[in-house]
Amino acid sequence: MTLDHDRPYFNMSIAACRRAGAIGGRRSARNRRLRQTSQVHGTQEDAHVHLETVSEAVALLDAQFPWLRGAERRGSR
Repeated sequence: MTLDHDRPYFNMSIAACRRAGAIGGRRSARNRRLRQTSQVHGTQEDAHVHLETVSEAVALLDAQFPWLRGAERRGSR
């Protein structure tokens, strides 16, 4: 009697394990191709997206919630 725990799905036959692995491989390859083509064929609008900095985010939060102003700084206990 051999132990089947050396296979990833030990309750499946070897052929079923191979089919499951092949499906996963095809899916990951398809997703990789989609990511590559979306990066290559990106629009011009994507190139001009403004990402806010940490200091801008803190200033916005300070304006919205004045009672939390300075909460990001460590205080002495």
